[in-house]
Amino acid sequence: MGNLPTVAPIAVLISGTGSNLRRILEYQHSHDTAYEVSIVIADRPADGLRWAHQYGVPSVVVPWTGDRKAFTTEVCDRIAGCDWVVLAGFMRILSAEAIDRFPGRIVNIHPSLLPAFPGAHAVEAALAAGVDRTGVTIHFVVEAVDSGPIIAQREVPILPGDTVDSLHARIQIQEHDLYPAVVDALAAGRITAGITT
Repeated sequence: MGNLPTVAPIAVLISGTGSNLRRILEYQHSHDTAYEVSIVIADRPADGLRWAHQYGVPSVVVPWTGDRKAFTTEVCDRIAGCDWVVLAGFMRILSAEAIDRFPGRIVNIHPSLLPAFPGAHAVEAALAAGVDRTGVTIHFVVEAVDSGPIIAQREVPILPGDTVDSLHARIQIQEHDLYPAVVDALAAGRITAGITT
């Protein structure tokens, strides 16, 4: 008998409503995925923890205390058995310890076509710049924020009259479609950096 395919345990880190976590869980339960969400970590009692509860996934709140090193150590200890770390609206910057402990295995999603508009206000920045398109980037995490190797991108046009809310809503549609598929492909070893869809 051949070996059965292994399923990679992943940790998902959130800070807010968990819409990408929800899609990653939905995708897992509707596809034969190479990943399984084994733990959800939040830095606060985030609304998105309800998706972990709904799908029976263990979840832990690791409160942000302002000590980045201690916070990172506790998060890493909690997720030590995971193959992949998926940041999904996680609003904390982890210290270099996380990269050392999960080398090339931490991914993040960002609401712009990086390297354009890094940082926490990417949607506002794209509108302020007057560009005609923005999008979604999934990238590996390195020490410098929003600058790791790009895994996948998808464009989103900026329409006349767009507001931050309307543009962000259309970006999220693409996030929710792209992120679970990319996480699955990474877990299965089917893609590496440089894939654009």
